[in-house]
Amino acid sequence: MGVFEYRQAQEVRDAFARQAVRYLFIGKSGAILLGFPDTTQDAHLFVERSQENAQALVRALIELGFALTVTQQREIERGKDFVQVKNGPFDLDLVFAPDGIEHFEDAWSRHVDVEGFSVCHPDDIIASKRAANREKDRESLPRLESFRNYWLRNLQHRSNPSR
Repeated sequence: MGVFEYRQAQEVRDAFARQAVRYLFIGKSGAILLGFPDTTQDAHLFVERSQENAQALVRALIELGFALTVTQQREIERGKDFVQVKNGPFDLDLVFAPDGIEHFEDAWSRHVDVEGFSVCHPDDIIASKRAANREKDRESLPRLESFRNYWLRNLQHRSNPSR
């Protein structure tokens, strides 16, 4: 699989907006949208766990061209903690219960809007990576923490002018 591209993030943003899906970009894809200089193969989306949101999410994924299996659709509808969707135009990881973040509403209250993208705050991205404690996450933490500090000093006001 290739690199997840900005154009694909725009497609997700627009389809999710049309279906009124409540979600946040999280993980490296979220950090990249905030300006983190890196690439990723897929997007991680922290999705609000509710029946209405799950149904909107399924509609948005189908609209984007994902051929959801019955099993995937059921996993999404019941809000399974983690659902990988690779049977579409790009790879998405749907996360209903990310490590290190208790509730969607908590992350939503801290989220950052970047060009219409709803993105987890860098502190939540870092907390999630730290809690996941995978080797690749541990290796990226120092760079993410350095980026967060830079972002707080220099970029935050550009991302969220209302805050």
